[in-house]
Amino acid sequence: MRTLLRGGRVVDPGTGFDGVADVLLAGGAVEAVGAGLTAPDAVEVDVTGLVVGPGFVDLHSHVHSVAGQRLQAMDGVTTALDLEAGLMPVERAYAEAAAAGRPLHYGFSASWGAARAQVLAGIEPDANIESGLAVLGNPAWQRSSTPTELAAWLSLLDTELAAGALGIGVLMGYAPQTAPGEFLAVAHLAATAGVPTYTHVRELVEVDPAIPVDGSAEIAAAAGETGAAMHHCHVNSTSGHHIDRVLATLDDARRAGSRVTVEAYPYGAGSTAVGAAFIEPDRLRLKGLRPSSVVILETGERVRDEARLRQLRRDDPGAPCLLEFLDEDNPRERALLYRALAFPDAVVASDAMPVSWPDGRSESTEWPLPPGGRTHPRTAGTFAKTLRLMVREAGAWSWLEAFRRCSSLPARLLDDVAPAARRKGHLSAGADADIVVLDPERITDTATYADPTRPSHGVRHLYVAGVPVIREGKLDREALPGKPLRGEPK
Repeated sequence: MRTLLRGGRVVDPGTGFDGVADVLLAGGAVEAVGAGLTAPDAVEVDVTGLVVGPGFVDLHSHVHSVAGQRLQAMDGVTTALDLEAGLMPVERAYAEAAAAGRPLHYGFSASWGAARAQVLAGIEPDANIESGLAVLGNPAWQRSSTPTELAAWLSLLDTELAAGALGIGVLMGYAPQTAPGEFLAVAHLAATAGVPTYTHVRELVEVDPAIPVDGSAEIAAAAGETGAAMHHCHVNSTSGHHIDRVLATLDDARRAGSRVTVEAYPYGAGSTAVGAAFIEPDRLRLKGLRPSSVVILETGERVRDEARLRQLRRDDPGAPCLLEFLDEDNPRERALLYRALAFPDAVVASDAMPVSWPDGRSESTEWPLPPGGRTHPRTAGTFAKTLRLMVREAGAWSWLEAFRRCSSLPARLLDDVAPAARRKGHLSAGADADIVVLDPERITDTATYADPTRPSHGVRHLYVAGVPVIREGKLDREALPGKPLRGEPK
């Protein structure tokens, strides 16, 4: 089926074009872009007054369900990749996603955490995000490795790369006392394999002066020493009040030639498992936070004191929670969040979390989703909120810059490891027909911490591989056109 998008404002960060034009889609690809295109056999869609651009490429999504991906589709995402944590075995992750069907394209990194947990703690990975969350609070894998253990889990990562993983996801912040040499070894492996790393860095020295090495300085140094392409995940949440120093560190490293890239999301609270190392009461105190900064997602409980937090960490370390690190209602702290987003070439990435319901379900093919779903609002609203803040309200980005941050730059991070990514993030002829059509005056998030599964508003059409997943603002429940994006061994 051919589709002709007629008369929209076409924004293509690949060529720098921003003007009124038509876009012709055919066979899952962009066939042509220009004024006055004709295609008598095409389904014509009038998009006058709307913005047409390449669909958003989310490098950091822990959503592995139709339900969660539908929320991301309503937010303008066409490709949702789990690269910070990854899943293992990666072959199983790809196979299970393909068998279940996905509305969006999907892909996974090789999981540093799962590989270490297998070697150091004997925990067999099952390519399941819920199991992965439960492992985060287990101290058995958080120690440093012996030389034999290091070689064993590096070999596992190498095997995962050969199986199509999109680089190496490193949850260093969940094992912050491990020997720095281990991180450097991962960087050497990545450089040799020609793949990126995606790192949740360890603590900053301002937060914990006893940390083996400052987290942001570590990634900058490793990239400089090895030449690896190293991506710093959610710089907003790992840096908090120290964002200016961290961004200066990373800027210096990039000016010196290090291949360090950065992502951010527009929220002052993060989400993880309550057993995470950095939610230990003493570590919260070092960050200037309190147990009351932690909210358990399933129940909405705001943790009252250290005793209760320790109990929760002991009884159910994998329980998803919110961690409030900045107050968005405080102008000074809100400005810190803006600076993370505004950092030159920072990409937008959601860190979308799984959706679950009180009865224990983590999937639903109903639409609209059943009431009571729990997740972080960033799952449903990251991209629309960013566009609202940075384009409509602050005027800090043009639409061209917004699509560069949300579509082009994230896709370009994957060009070397996954040549198929070169067809994403732009609208030239031959590009993938992954297209978002949005209302520039109405695009906004609606998800809140209290009601986190409310879909964003303003995405009028969304095409994934040329298949309409959203038409006239309504999601097509039958559309599951998502395809795997896989790494290609060198």
